[in-house]
Amino acid sequence: MTGLRTGELAAAAGVNTQTLRYYERRGLLAEPQRSLGGHRLYPERSVTVLRVIKAAQRLGFTLDEVAELLAAARSGRRTAVGLQARAAAKLAEIDAKLTELTAVRDTLHAALEAGCDDLLACSESPCCPVPFTSDSASEGGECGC
Repeated sequence: MTGLRTGELAAAAGVNTQTLRYYERRGLLAEPQRSLGGHRLYPERSVTVLRVIKAAQRLGFTLDEVAELLAAARSGRRTAVGLQARAAAKLAEIDAKLTELTAVRDTLHAALEAGCDDLLACSESPCCPVPFTSDSASEGGECGC
């Protein structure tokens, strides 16, 4: 019987052995055959599957989403919520986060430029750029709050 043992697979894919077992329990990685001595023996393709899982996670996909994508790939069927649709949705999600983070960054820059040094004092200053209420939007500027 040939195949990769747990440690070999983990090393080849750049994950730890607990990750392998977790992915098995979640159904992301097929349960391996066992050697006569009871050792798990994974097929070579498992390295690719693990690399795909980790790459998808780095792109922001959840393990549930990865599981659905893998299931569709294994069955050979194309679905309405395949990789193209999920990638488009993930991209829209990331664009929204980037917009939000840009607004936070801009507010922090404005707070630095305004000389904000005390949140309590700033909260009472009309020129402070920090939005203390959801509807507050000030001009900012040099107010020394």
